[in-house]
Amino acid sequence: MKVAVLVNRANCERYTAPNAIPADWELVHLGNGTPDEDKIIATNADAILVDAMCPISAKVINGLKNLKLVQSQGVGFNFIDIEAAKKAGVYVANCAGANATAVAEQVILLMLAVLRNLIENHNMVFEAKQIEAKNRCFESGLRELGGCHVGIVGFGAIGREVAKRLDAFGCRISYYDLFEAKGVNYPRLSLEEIYAQCDIISLHVPVTPETVNMINDNTINKMRRGVIIINTARGEIIDHEALCRALIDGRVGGAGLDTLSPEPVQADNPILQLPADVRNKVILSPHIAGITAGSFYRYYEIAWGNLRKVSAGERPINVVNGL
Repeated sequence: MKVAVLVNRANCERYTAPNAIPADWELVHLGNGTPDEDKIIATNADAILVDAMCPISAKVINGLKNLKLVQSQGVGFNFIDIEAAKKAGVYVANCAGANATAVAEQVILLMLAVLRNLIENHNMVFEAKQIEAKNRCFESGLRELGGCHVGIVGFGAIGREVAKRLDAFGCRISYYDLFEAKGVNYPRLSLEEIYAQCDIISLHVPVTPETVNMINDNTINKMRRGVIIINTARGEIIDHEALCRALIDGRVGGAGLDTLSPEPVQADNPILQLPADVRNKVILSPHIAGITAGSFYRYYEIAWGNLRKVSAGERPINVVNGL
């Protein structure tokens, strides 16, 4: 079995368990930057292991005549042409659920950081303005997470892990999903109800034509004034310019964002152009919610397991393109 490996090699070697890769396999390491499609095709690989942010086009899929599987190293797969793969009879699979606990922790971090004005207070103490910062908090009041109604949009593995952690804070929790979740006591609401009722909205949906810019001027106007928006999914889900307008005029009280669009984030991104006083409402992290050591061990356990299945003529798990 020949595998074209389009991930960070040091990371791959660090988190791959001993004996996970059969000794007779050939791995062709091509790195995790923008791929040279002709080089990928020239490998004549049977499978591709690819970074979740690395594109795999129809040209590559159709050019590899022996290709059986495109395996995302992570949970995302929106940069893989899944329709071309389906047409070619090539499985596309991800590592669904492997980063759920890691992302859920980041969600709680972002919620608390926004609620407690972490960045502004941190900076003021460093500027020897501790009393001024404390007095501002006295005057404005600090909200407790446990006193918030949190709406979880997308109730898959990550959404469920977020709910478990919010339970410990005593939050009121509701969720929106296309399907009724079994074994939980949280109410399933419509998106309209989530927007209208919740103090915090946490996004956990994949990028699809239906979810691109699902948070926009229209949907924000349906939300409670001062709502906090948390996004650890993908930047494409939020219309950045609409969010900036809402942050500036106070319709949105704060945002915790692990992902922006496009990546890599450029200096002209609207979020990075916010006025200085509004920036204090926003907590940014560099798309790291799912890249803990524990997540990577789980990613590679799933990925190499799927590659072994395909090598043995079996169907992989977590297939996302309908084969």
